[in-house]
Amino acid sequence: MSELVQTLKPGIPVMVADPVTYREYKLLLRSEHFIKPAHFHKFWKITRRTAKAVGVGISKIGKPMETHLREVLFFDTPKFRLYNHDFILRRRMFYKKGLPQSNHELTLKFRHPDRQAATAVDVRPLLPCIHTIKFKEEILTERGKASGMRMIYSHGCELDTPNVIVTQSFESITQVFPALLKTGAKAKTLLSIVNGVAIEEILVNFGEIDFGGKVTARATLAIWRNRMTQEHLVGEYSYQIKFSDLDGFHGKPRELSEAFFLRLQEDAHDWLHIGTTKTAMVYGLGKTPVTNTE
Repeated sequence: MSELVQTLKPGIPVMVADPVTYREYKLLLRSEHFIKPAHFHKFWKITRRTAKAVGVGISKIGKPMETHLREVLFFDTPKFRLYNHDFILRRRMFYKKGLPQSNHELTLKFRHPDRQAATAVDVRPLLPCIHTIKFKEEILTERGKASGMRMIYSHGCELDTPNVIVTQSFESITQVFPALLKTGAKAKTLLSIVNGVAIEEILVNFGEIDFGGKVTARATLAIWRNRMTQEHLVGEYSYQIKFSDLDGFHGKPRELSEAFFLRLQEDAHDWLHIGTTKTAMVYGLGKTPVTNTE
């Protein structure tokens, strides 16, 4: 039920908890290292060497190094009530042949290091609409380091909408996502783009990794820049595994997926950015106090 496309009537309670059905490994990168197409190919060669060293397969799929352009916006109250209560509200706009598409992807996430805390939050929309639930275990480097492994849990809901009004005020967004009421913000509080930063996201297809046992992961590399100033912010290499339930993901494929993550930290050490998440970096660009320590 984790990646679930459904329509629910308002007020119908969810009786079954969503299982974790994704594990996503994330490495922050120094975006200034990716200026030319050749730089992406150089990092691809590093991932290929790492894969060979740990004994996993890696191959290019689809259109190798295919690039997608998106705009990413985060919304919050002036005092960051959402993020400081472990919620993330993000809108993503897609471009095709340089032109923006009409529909936007609106995502609400509750992200927390405690799996049970993330499970307990019902991120479903109140209004009847088609939406997708994704519950992920995200694997990051240790806090403040470019090495090691730690886990956080992301319980999210995605919906496609051309409606930008829902992100104008706290009252309007809670009519879509009532889970946000627990942040305690006042109904009339206006929402705005976090630190006024619109992000230009360049997403590159980085192939498929085969960990054996029919367990594969799609890999991508994303570069974030300030859309207005073109200042480089951060990059991220990630690969995601999907399964029916996290507790059933074990054995050699799991061991190899972790070994690849740890070895790549060594092989690409000079490319790594020390931080926590891309979202945390955007929130940290301003002067508003941030208490979220994801």
